[in-house]
Amino acid sequence: MKFVDEATIRVQAGNGGAGCASFRREKYIPRGGPDGGDGGQGGSVYLQADSGINTLADFRVARRFRAEHGQAGMGKDRTGRGGADLVVAVPTGTRVFAAETNEFIGDLTSDGQRLLVARGGTGGKGNVRFKSSTNRAPRQSTPGTVGERLSLHLELTLLADVGLLGMPNAGKSTLIRAVSAARPKVADYPFTTLYPNLGVVAADPLRSFVMADIPGLIEGAADGVGLGIRFLKHLNRTRLLLHLVDMAPLEEAGDPVAEIRSLAAELARFSPELAARERWLVLNKSDLLPEDEQLRSQAAIVAALGWSAPVYRISALSGQGTRALVGDVMSRLEAIAAEQAESAESGEG
Repeated sequence: MKFVDEATIRVQAGNGGAGCASFRREKYIPRGGPDGGDGGQGGSVYLQADSGINTLADFRVARRFRAEHGQAGMGKDRTGRGGADLVVAVPTGTRVFAAETNEFIGDLTSDGQRLLVARGGTGGKGNVRFKSSTNRAPRQSTPGTVGERLSLHLELTLLADVGLLGMPNAGKSTLIRAVSAARPKVADYPFTTLYPNLGVVAADPLRSFVMADIPGLIEGAADGVGLGIRFLKHLNRTRLLLHLVDMAPLEEAGDPVAEIRSLAAELARFSPELAARERWLVLNKSDLLPEDEQLRSQAAIVAALGWSAPVYRISALSGQGTRALVGDVMSRLEAIAAEQAESAESGEG
């Protein structure tokens, strides 16, 4: 199934049933009085996260969703049956916005989480509700209210701990293939990754994290150039970014330092918060250079950038250096989780 990470749908909650105006018609009871029941509640529409779904592609076909209307009230003081709620399954990680106003409605981040997006109408009142000492034969009843209707914009953001950032052909897909069971397409031309891939990376049998391979970015991605603008948002949930750089680029491919600065600028233009996120430098394709040249190249890049975060030299193709990288990433993610938990506890206190 083709990856689709945006969709617009129309949801409509059920209308409430009308109240009933009726009177008792029984033998030997000449003044039976009102007995009209209330209308039933209209069904509501919910979105529910489902970890078994990984794309919004189904919503390209099914775009309208409507819950059941409530049943009208009936005589003998019988309340109409309420309309059934409608639950629409969406991928875990879906963010929901009002399509017309772009107002944020909710975020479905855990399997089974449910979000009310359209509330059903309330049932109308039957004439028995209007009975009083001065109005013993009320003929009025009220209609049910209309259920909510709105258009929703769904946006799927991948739930990954680590995001791979880099120019086309930096080796992101090769790295995710080397450290996980994911099998993204790999080739020797730009933009072989046309949609994000997720891979579960096991540091050891009991410790793992999720890595996202984001399609290659180029200068101008924040303005819609290339594929980047469509997928930059998938980095928003990550806790750590790995910036992959080709350590041995072809002459026409450009300068690694210039590439790093260019992508850092695109991140800042897209989201200052994302640009401030912890980012490690991973120098890939180190196997193409002799050891002494690797060291010189790394030192030159670090000095030119004034880089203070961790730096790794790897070969995603041969696997050289990847296990050390995975182990350190796992340890850092655990430290970040501990820091966040401690911060949450102190905030509550």
